Amino acid sequence: MLGIVRSWFDRLFAEEETVVLLLLIGACFLLMVTLGNVLVPIVASIVLAFMMQGIIARLSNMGMSRWLTIAITYLVFVSIFFGVLVVLLPLVWQQLTNLFQELPTMLRKLQQLLLLLPQRSEMFTEQQIRDWMALASKELGSVGQYLLSFSIAQLPNVVGLIINIILIPILVFFFLKDKEAILSWLASFLPGRRPLLSAVWAEMNVQVANYVRGKAVEIVIVGFVSYVAFIVIGLNYSALLALAVGLSVVIPYIGAAVVTLPVLLVGFIQWGWGGEFFTLFIVYSVIQGLDGNVLVPLLFSEAVNMHPVAIIVAVLVFGGFWGIWGVFFAIPLATLVKAILYAWPRPKVAGENATDMLADE
Repeated sequence: MLGIVRSWFDRLFAEEETVVLLLLIGACFLLMVTLGNVLVPIVASIVLAFMMQGIIARLSNMGMSRWLTIAITYLVFVSIFFGVLVVLLPLVWQQLTNLFQELPTMLRKLQQLLLLLPQRSEMFTEQQIRDWMALASKELGSVGQYLLSFSIAQLPNVVGLIINIILIPILVFFFLKDKEAILSWLASFLPGRRPLLSAVWAEMNVQVANYVRGKAVEIVIVGFVSYVAFIVIGLNYSALLALAVGLSVVIPYIGAAVVTLPVLLVGFIQWGWGGEFFTLFIVYSVIQGLDGNVLVPLLFSEAVNMHPVAIIVAVLVFGGFWGIWGVFFAIPLATLVKAILYAWPRPKVAGENATDMLADE
C-alpha cells in the first residue's frame, strides 16, 4: 500500500514547478484565511488596477506614451472612485435609513393588503395571515436589534475604513505604474523553466480579465438601467433597489432570485395589486431577461462555459471561505481550479508510450 501511494506521489509531483504551484496555492489560501481583513485594500487595489488595464491597452494602441496613458487612466479611476463615494453612497444610505424608519408602516400596510387574500381565495385564512405578520414583526424586531448591535460593534472599524479609502487610490496608482516591475520581481522567485505555471497564467489572465471587466460593466449597466426604469415608474427607494439589482449579477442565478423579492415587495406595498405593480413586474422581468440573454453573452464571449451546478457550488464554497470577495471571484477561482486540473502533467499509460514510440519510428 505504501508503495502505491509513493508511486502515485512521484508521478504527480515529479516536476519542480508542480511542487511550486502547490506551495503557491497553499500560501495564498493561508494568507487569505489568516490575514483576509488586512489584505482587503491590497486585493481591492489589484482588482481595480486590473479593471483599468483595458483602458491602458486602448490608449496605448492609439499611440499615446505610457505616462500619458497611466495619467488618463488614473484620472478616470479617481473620478469614478470618488464619484461613487460622494454621490452614490450618500443617496443609497439616505434611502436605506428611510426604509428602516418606514418598515413598521410598510408592514402594517402589507398586512392590510394581505388580509384581502381570504376574500379572493379559500387557500388562505385571516388567522393564518395574522400569524404570519406577527412572526414577521417578531423577526423584524430581532433584525433591528442585530443591526443596532452590529453598528455599535463596527464603530472602531470606521477608522480602518477611512484608511482603506485613502490607501486604495494610492495602491492603484503604483499597481498601474509599476505593473511590469512587480510581475518581474514575483517571477524571479519561480523556476526558470515553468511551462505549467505559464499555461495556468495565460489561461487565468484571459479569463480573469474578461470576467472582472465584464462583471463591472454588467453591474453598471444593469444598475443604471434599473435606476432609470424605477424612477420612471415612480418606485420608492429607486437608488437602493437599483444598486441591489446591479450587485445581484455578482452571484449568478442566486442573486437575481434573491433581489426579486424586495423589488416586488416594495412595489406591492406601494401600489398593491394594480397596474403599476404589474408594470414593475414586466419591466423588471425584461431587464433580467435582457441581462441574461443579451448582455451576458456579449460581455463574457470569451468566458469558460461552466455548468450552473458548478457555478453554484463555487459560489457556496468560496463565499463560505472569503465572504463577498469569495462570491465575486467564485467563477475565476473555479476557472483557476479547472485550468490547473487541465494543465497538470499526467503520467502516460502503456498504450500512449507505445503510440509515441511508433510515431517516432
